[in-house]
Amino acid sequence: MAEVPIRLLIADDHPIVRDGIRGMFAGDPDFEVLGEAGDGAQIIELARALAPDVILMDLRMPRMDGVAAIKELARLGIAARVLVLTTYDTDRDVLPAIEAGATGYLLKDTGRDELVRAVRTAAQGEAVLSPSVATRLLGQVRAPADPLSARELEVLQLIADGATNREVATRLFISEATVKSHVLHIYTKLGVNDRAAAVAVAFRRGLLTLENG
Repeated sequence: MAEVPIRLLIADDHPIVRDGIRGMFAGDPDFEVLGEAGDGAQIIELARALAPDVILMDLRMPRMDGVAAIKELARLGIAARVLVLTTYDTDRDVLPAIEAGATGYLLKDTGRDELVRAVRTAAQGEAVLSPSVATRLLGQVRAPADPLSARELEVLQLIADGATNREVATRLFISEATVKSHVLHIYTKLGVNDRAAAVAVAFRRGLLTLENG
């Protein structure tokens, strides 16, 4: 038994899922569920007020999704570890969550014992990944997605410099629709779904460097 219970918050837009997660920790003196939220904005309010150790975070929620909430928690300096608990394990879901600062990433078919161990591990600041997610991330390192074309790299560099789609179009003498098409191709190849994540992944893979700009 832990000397001080690990303090938890649960964020999921389905009440039945929240009830199920809460039930997994009910009666265990090593854990204390402080509260629940149905969206990212609400979980941030609770985290600021209650100072949890670990937040179990769904990704797809109304008002503010999980990735946006993780980013906002980091911006606010809230020290809680975030353990993503979701049904999605695609690159478009996993990479942005990890890039945003999630300590762990588990799928909702995780059993109770595994989840409890994962929360203990996350509370200590150690990374926790479900096997399928770990395999996916390893695959990203070993076998990167399709290489970006020279034009896509030009677009990505301008995005990294802070240019809007309209500004990229002006700089490269192409239409804004063409820029949007390039951006979508970049997202697909890098396995991300927003500009910030695309830039972060590109720097991590060495596709962009500070000297490029």
